[in-house]
Amino acid sequence: MGVVTAVCRNEEYTFTKPSRESITLLAGLGVEGDAHQGVTVQHRSRVAQDPTQPNLRQVHLMHAELFDELASKGFTVEPGQIGENVTTRGIDLLGLPTGTVLRLGSEAVVEVTGLRNPCFQIDNFAHGLLKEVVGRGPDGELVRRAGIMSVVLVGGVVRPGDEIRVELPAEPHRPLEKV
Repeated sequence: MGVVTAVCRNEEYTFTKPSRESITLLAGLGVEGDAHQGVTVQHRSRVAQDPTQPNLRQVHLMHAELFDELASKGFTVEPGQIGENVTTRGIDLLGLPTGTVLRLGSEAVVEVTGLRNPCFQIDNFAHGLLKEVVGRGPDGELVRRAGIMSVVLVGGVVRPGDEIRVELPAEPHRPLEKV
């Protein structure tokens, strides 16, 4: 089990999202009041490609352990500063398979859809940060470490301190891919 350490949302399309006391997840839509809320894609680059695509990026989750690692390399990153809605601790988010269900607190349920594919804006926040969250693995494969994306199955309020329960999908498990 893990824990929610921070929750963030922003009504405007900006890179960072301010921390909040709570956020409300809406089934099939995302975070109430967040610029990325919607049934169809809300990220500007994806809207430009095809505005009818389903929104598989309703809720962005980031592991606080990444912030710890980045701090050891000289980067100061606080919750919400690189765009996530929910900051977690104690769960290997990047190791979860596609279709994993996360129960956040007593009500909200999200399904993991894939990996966040960070863009150049992350270097505008802190020069060199993109290289730290996107790199190459031992076999030369691209490794994305900037959190995971999900869709809301069951709405509810999520707060810092809420427990996170993980329910893996039936096997065979499919590894996360960028969404």
